[in-house]
Amino acid sequence: MRLTGKTAIITGGASGFGAGIVRKFTAEGAKVMIADIDPFGARDLADQMGDHAIACEVDVSDEASVASMARAALDTWGHVDVLVNNAGVTHLPTPLEDVSEADFDRVVAVNMKSVYLTARALVPHMKDNKSGCILNIASTAGISPRPRLSWYNASKGWMITASKAMAVELAADGVRVNALCPVAGETPLLKSFMGEDTPEMRAKFLATIPIGRFSTPQDMGNAACYLCSDEASMITGTALEVDGGRCI
Repeated sequence: MRLTGKTAIITGGASGFGAGIVRKFTAEGAKVMIADIDPFGARDLADQMGDHAIACEVDVSDEASVASMARAALDTWGHVDVLVNNAGVTHLPTPLEDVSEADFDRVVAVNMKSVYLTARALVPHMKDNKSGCILNIASTAGISPRPRLSWYNASKGWMITASKAMAVELAADGVRVNALCPVAGETPLLKSFMGEDTPEMRAKFLATIPIGRFSTPQDMGNAACYLCSDEASMITGTALEVDGGRCI
């Protein structure tokens, strides 16, 4: 019960890595807001978590929507201890010069602007409390980029740098900021990363991961739980690779 008494907002929490983090956090005693653009998926998962979770529809690229999410959490709990910026998108594997402007703008808005918007909405509250933890879900793509995912890679590199910059600035206010860098996992984005989900493509992808398997939602939940718990009170500004050795 490492998160007993803590409250957490998890964006993109209805599926994939986000759902794994939701399940782990509730199992460890946290009260969780499952914030997702898919209201039905968020409500379904919240119902499974019982009294430990609430659902909130949010577009993390929209300032008014993010502000409404933050208000709902504060109105419900009175305080927010943990923010997990998990919501993310990618463009399909494409030569960098052929990615459409609309796809580029969507990657920037969801993967990058969202971190800015959630910070505007919740950092003042954490500063006032002299306590808080922000966890940004980055990617090994931000450390060791793959070809044909250039603008997605860049957005995750940005997130790693943003996490470190936020950590340095907010440390004196008692707020810790870290990032997690998973390798691709069994999530709705896997097919988008690979271009096509075939046994051949999976084998090719897995050949780059020394441990020989994809990241799982459980892997991410376990790592996130540690970094957001008091056990990690001396850890800020790190980008933890949860990648089975992919970045070695």
